[in-house]
Amino acid sequence: MNGKEIYQKVRSKLKEHHELFARAIPLIASENVTSKEVREATLSDFSHRYAEGWPGERVYAGCQYIDDVEFICMDLAKEVFKADFADVRPISGVVANMALYAAFTNPGDVSMSISIPCGGHISTGPLYTSKGAFMGGTAGAVRGLNVKYIPFDRRALVIDTEKAEEAIKEIKPKLLHFGASVFLFPHPVKELAQTAKDLGATVTYDAAHVSGLIACGYFQDPLNEGAEAMSFSTHKTMFGPQHGCVVAKSEQEEFYDKIKRAVFPGLTSNHHLHNVAGLVIALAEIKEFGKDYGAQVIKNAQTLAKALEEEGFTVCGKEKGYTKSHTLLVDISPLQEKAGLGKDIEERLEQADIILNRNLLPWDMFEGRNYLNPGGIRMGTSEVTRLGMKEGEMKQIANFIRRVVIDLEDPKKVAKEVNDFRKEFQTLHYCFGSNEEAYKYIEID
Repeated sequence: MNGKEIYQKVRSKLKEHHELFARAIPLIASENVTSKEVREATLSDFSHRYAEGWPGERVYAGCQYIDDVEFICMDLAKEVFKADFADVRPISGVVANMALYAAFTNPGDVSMSISIPCGGHISTGPLYTSKGAFMGGTAGAVRGLNVKYIPFDRRALVIDTEKAEEAIKEIKPKLLHFGASVFLFPHPVKELAQTAKDLGATVTYDAAHVSGLIACGYFQDPLNEGAEAMSFSTHKTMFGPQHGCVVAKSEQEEFYDKIKRAVFPGLTSNHHLHNVAGLVIALAEIKEFGKDYGAQVIKNAQTLAKALEEEGFTVCGKEKGYTKSHTLLVDISPLQEKAGLGKDIEERLEQADIILNRNLLPWDMFEGRNYLNPGGIRMGTSEVTRLGMKEGEMKQIANFIRRVVIDLEDPKKVAKEVNDFRKEFQTLHYCFGSNEEAYKYIEID
């Protein structure tokens, strides 16, 4: 292919991708969709420019308006997260976590976090080897931390507070890092933070999945429960482009200086200025519409969980109301003989234009399963909520999933009904524009 043919092929793939999400049910818990106003900001000339350093102290000229926007972004972040400090320069949630590791630990220090099978994120994981192969999470493999796990009740899907307090006293970590990738219930920050601080630890919180809910006033309030800093990505329950952020609350100015130095020059040079601009608009949307949005996200997650249970699935966390966030976790191992495991079901549902992901269950490793084909699937309700779906639609989605997975109907047949169902949900809600097509491909002439 010549250059023009390559361009045309890629453009057609981009359009096909938009068409897929315009007809599918998007249930990936780590995804959301941005408004036209956010996309406009990310398409601006900011994407061509450099602005190394702190706003007002750049090492590049031409940053007057970039600085103005970044200051507005920091002020909004501080407001919605009830923080005293915000650094909006990390380019992802992983980079935001790395900034906390770099600011408050040295290689070889002990950190404590949730294990990956119990819902922890790869960025908090340890370094380990498997049959001579190098593997590992960011904390261990990149920062060189000695990662220990916070005791977790694998069946109740919550931190075991009593055992965790004992472990903190015994291990004496340099960093106690709350947060998860499967984040169904709040973490006991208020109960454990002071114990860790008394032993010299810094207490941080990875809010990548729940940052939008926290900003809306739901789930929990980590910075006012004892966490000193909170890292997060900005595109899951948040409305933003893919970016990162750190907010903090401390009585010591040096605490903030450590974060600033870790972010630049430690981890970023230029920091994707167009996405900072998009994040400003997303934070403004959260400020304006967040209360209604956050409440509906949680209602939808709990309704979908209950509806799936009624359709014959085993939804985790039933005794605690399934979830307090946007995420739900389903144990599909009882269906293994009929429908397969996580990878099998993920692929079968994708044929029906229902997009979700396989997920480890906390007890999978004890039953001989791994992440390639685990015993669980994970769903999130952030994106479908932005499309205007409510409790009635969650029941319909649960019915579609049952027909594909339990009844073993032809996924292509169900896909036609899914596509018809989606025709009623094409516009974006909780944003400044009205009647915005959520997945319209924007052509630039």
